[in-house]
Amino acid sequence: IIQQTLNSSGVRDISRNLKINKNTVVAVLKKTLKTNPYFLTKSECQTLNKLEVDIKFSGEMDEFWSLVRNKSNQRWTWYAIERKSGCILAWHNGKRRDKDFLALWNLLKIFDIDKYHTDNWSSYSKYIPPYQHRIGKERTWKIERKNLNFRTHLKRLNRKTICFSKNETVHDNVIGMYIETFYYRTGTYGNNSFN
Repeated sequence: IIQQTLNSSGVRDISRNLKINKNTVVAVLKKTLKTNPYFLTKSECQTLNKLEVDIKFSGEMDEFWSLVRNKSNQRWTWYAIERKSGCILAWHNGKRRDKDFLALWNLLKIFDIDKYHTDNWSSYSKYIPPYQHRIGKERTWKIERKNLNFRTHLKRLNRKTICFSKNETVHDNVIGMYIETFYYRTGTYGNNSFN
């Protein structure tokens, strides 16, 4: 079920392929992820920082939308990456509100981030100190590219599809499984291996 989910299959596709009830698929996806958000430990962050002594640790932050049940119920994934490696440092699913940005912001406090690169969304300017904040699409190309990866690999995030989430827990867990599988479990972060 998990492998097919991460290969862009929807609940009904999986149910049909495996000849099992769709409620079984949903039940598995609801209980799969035990931690949300999933983020690096401090020791992993220190390893990341040691990769390039001369380059300061900086991050890119962005958010992308998807939906649960219908377009009026938008679900936003907020996340941050380390610029050099592309490693996802932390993530949070919610609405596009200051409260949800702050949930991500609090998770990032364990990291020694010198600069944050974002687009011009107001929540960033409101809470990130000006001396640490850099605004501009030319500074966020790596995280924007990762947004495309999410939408390409997870069918339910693609804007033009009939496959969409009907349950917020399943939706959040699928995103968490994707991050854990492709950015953590293998020990590979972007193009760099830490094992």
